[in-house]
Amino acid sequence: MTSLLAVRQRQHGIVLILTMILLVVFASLAVSMTTLSDTNLQIANNQRQGDYARYATESGVEILRFWLSKITLSGNISPQDYLTEVHSFLLTDCDLPTSPTLTLSTITLPSVSLDSQNGQTFSASLILFDTETLRMTITGEYNGITRTIQTDYDFGHRANSVFNFGVASRGPLSLSGNILLDGLNIAVESNAYIESLSDPLALSIIGNSQIGGTVKITNPLAIVDLKGGKAGIGGLTGQDAIDKNVKIGVPDVEFPEPITSTFEAYASNVMDASTDTTADATYDNLRIPQGLNPHFSGNVELRGVIFIETPNVVTFTGSVDVTGLIVGDGDWTDNSKTNQINITGNMTGHPITDLPAEAQFLDLEKETGTFIMAPGFGVSIGGSFSMISGSIAANGVDFFGNAGGTINGSVINYSDEPMNLSGNSDLLFNRSGLEDIPSGFVPQTILYYDSTSYREITAL
Repeated sequence: MTSLLAVRQRQHGIVLILTMILLVVFASLAVSMTTLSDTNLQIANNQRQGDYARYATESGVEILRFWLSKITLSGNISPQDYLTEVHSFLLTDCDLPTSPTLTLSTITLPSVSLDSQNGQTFSASLILFDTETLRMTITGEYNGITRTIQTDYDFGHRANSVFNFGVASRGPLSLSGNILLDGLNIAVESNAYIESLSDPLALSIIGNSQIGGTVKITNPLAIVDLKGGKAGIGGLTGQDAIDKNVKIGVPDVEFPEPITSTFEAYASNVMDASTDTTADATYDNLRIPQGLNPHFSGNVELRGVIFIETPNVVTFTGSVDVTGLIVGDGDWTDNSKTNQINITGNMTGHPITDLPAEAQFLDLEKETGTFIMAPGFGVSIGGSFSMISGSIAANGVDFFGNAGGTINGSVINYSDEPMNLSGNSDLLFNRSGLEDIPSGFVPQTILYYDSTSYREITAL
């Protein structure tokens, strides 16, 4: 009996010990679970704050990406000036809450608040990594935690979209008489673009005149006036033509900057006052000095570059045979028509690639796509022509009389004054296969986002 009691007492002791062990184990588990829960909570909080910092960074990336996508620079700007131009654009043309600064070789955008309640901000820096690459570093911050993302943008060239139109005019466009603007291959080659920001009457078509393509007008208050039973646009007449084939209030299109100096070196034969301009003659790489005001009444052949200084009024009343291009060295903001190029005789144009293989024309075969580049000149053409081998650009372009033929390119009017087409002219635009920028026109320099360069360079 005593032995049995002793055994029971020992069993009670073991149970107590086991109970204590279990209590310790469960208490340890409870403490561990509490600690783990607190740790997980802290990790989750840190992750949340890190995500907020990343969101701030991503927001900064998208904000800057939006503004950088709007940058268009002249293709004539040297790469060493890219950073200055980008800074100027961000400073003056972007609605940024803080002003960027330029010091040495870095554009810095100070801290920008995204959410004042949550304290989300971002800052940015931009450097010219090399002559063709702009590197952007964005740092987002939330509650002391930061995330930094780096992306690259490449400087590249883009042809001005103005060359997608048969006619592009800053001023109003007026057609009267029996004018037909149409595409040689398809109607869209004769599409017209008009700004007419200072004149509400943007397009006037009177009589039997027609535009084969469609018309886009920048001025949101523009008026289109069609008078005459056959006055039409896109194959329609009357209000139907306006409703279906005219778009008003479209975004503006950048006009190309003409660089006449591209051709100046070619014009090595200087004309003087003693030149008999009444005689039939051939002129190669001719330079017409300022104030000479020549009147070519004879039948002339022009080969290579005809370079006209300002001021000048140059008139051709005889027939004109051109293998090359005519350049007026004026100011593309001068709309006075003080300088003029007037062609009233019949004209024949040949591609510049048809020039003979002579030393004086060396390298000219690459200067394609341009027929007349005359910033600061009013150009009027009154005679018929079989073909014009390139684009025409001037501060005032008028076709009158029996002027008509095929234009292998576009007609660009830099002037705010009306562009007038009158008489009996059929202008057929052939822009098929024209992809290169016409010679002498500076393409736009823009920034292309390099999506492969996206990288997070810190994770705190």
